[in-house]
Amino acid sequence: MAVNFPKHRFYEDVLALFCAGVLVSFGVVLFGTHNLLTGGTAGIAIIGTHLVDMNFGVLFFLVNIPFYFIAWTQLSKRFTINTFISVSMVSIMTEQIGHLIKIESIHPIFATVAGGMLIGVGLLIMFRHKSSLGGLGILALYLQNKFNIRAGNFGLLVDSIILVSSLFIFSFDIVILSVIGAITLNLLIAVNHKPGRYQAYLEPKKSKNKDATLKVIKSS
Repeated sequence: MAVNFPKHRFYEDVLALFCAGVLVSFGVVLFGTHNLLTGGTAGIAIIGTHLVDMNFGVLFFLVNIPFYFIAWTQLSKRFTINTFISVSMVSIMTEQIGHLIKIESIHPIFATVAGGMLIGVGLLIMFRHKSSLGGLGILALYLQNKFNIRAGNFGLLVDSIILVSSLFIFSFDIVILSVIGAITLNLLIAVNHKPGRYQAYLEPKKSKNKDATLKVIKSS
């Protein structure tokens, strides 16, 4: 019989989402060292910074606003609130982390792979705490919950479309590196974030006095 994990307390969500925000923001900063792109609303915001006179943090926050309606009506109010917290943290941290860390030299391949991994792990933490980076991430989770379409696979498809479209703005080598980063990010999510991955089950366990006891184990 399936049961749900105990719900996280609000302060537990905030702490986890803060850690996730640091990881995602640092990943975005690594991408930024070589002007690499990412997918989703973050990628849209990065492209937008080259089209309008507005920084990434503000654009990223604004692009996500319309998607909160989907989250509020189709997912849950708590998910919407947690997502708002995540988006706000990443918007602020991405702009401020540059004042705390100065990266003078980094290999583009390492920046691509490490950046994708950091963003991917950050997103996994957000998903575990009923949150996301908003935008297309909200749509991906809705499709996974409703139609059993893996969030990572959907994200990879959408990110590929965004990155291919960016060929009209950015050089070919930057787009190729960005695609590698998107594959790293979404492959990590597709492998680790599956329907039922975070459920728990009750199974009988025999004791010495032959009385049945129950233990909770995580699904594999």
